[in-house]
Amino acid sequence: MADETRAAICLALLEGRAWSAGELARITGVAPSTASGHLARLLEAGICVTERQGRHSFVRIADTGTARLVDLLASHAIPDRDAAHAVPVVDPPDPLAGARTCYDHFAGRFGMAVTDAMAERGLLRTEGMFELTDAGREWCARAGVDLAYRGRRPIASSCLDWTERRRHLGGVAGARLCALALRLGWVAREEGGGRALRVTAAGERAFGELLGLTPDLWH
Repeated sequence: MADETRAAICLALLEGRAWSAGELARITGVAPSTASGHLARLLEAGICVTERQGRHSFVRIADTGTARLVDLLASHAIPDRDAAHAVPVVDPPDPLAGARTCYDHFAGRFGMAVTDAMAERGLLRTEGMFELTDAGREWCARAGVDLAYRGRRPIASSCLDWTERRRHLGGVAGARLCALALRLGWVAREEGGGRALRVTAAGERAFGELLGLTPDLWH
């Protein structure tokens, strides 16, 4: 993360998809040989792994634990005001820009709408490291978001959004809220699977009641 190009590659990989070296070279604005050199160091460090599809080779983040570590480093290394200059600009196909999952939590315009609404209502502190307030924990309990967790993952963490260039809610709270919404049918996977989400009519009502969200925030 100390090198600007290597950091940009890591942030692109955080989206969860696998990239070719050529694609990463284009979005970071460097020569393919330069991108390959950075990828070699990331592979050697165990941050990335390779996947082959026929004759083509792709790289992705090694696992969710590594992704969370990169998320945490990025949240400290790249302040919100500078994020637009630090992250490669990639125009994702709709509906990925509207609503999607980033590993196990909400991302895209919908993910940012949830994060912003929680911050505006005093449920989430977003300066520095993300942290649920006491009111936020009470809100989670009322909404049915189970925060019980015995692992080392933080209850709330920030994740730099690939398309919005801002930090959205991750951690246990983000993952459990996403899981709850999927289970109750507030959001649904778009046809064909993948990360794209559709906020259902039930979800529009639920998030409207819980956080005052309106569909124009993610459409």
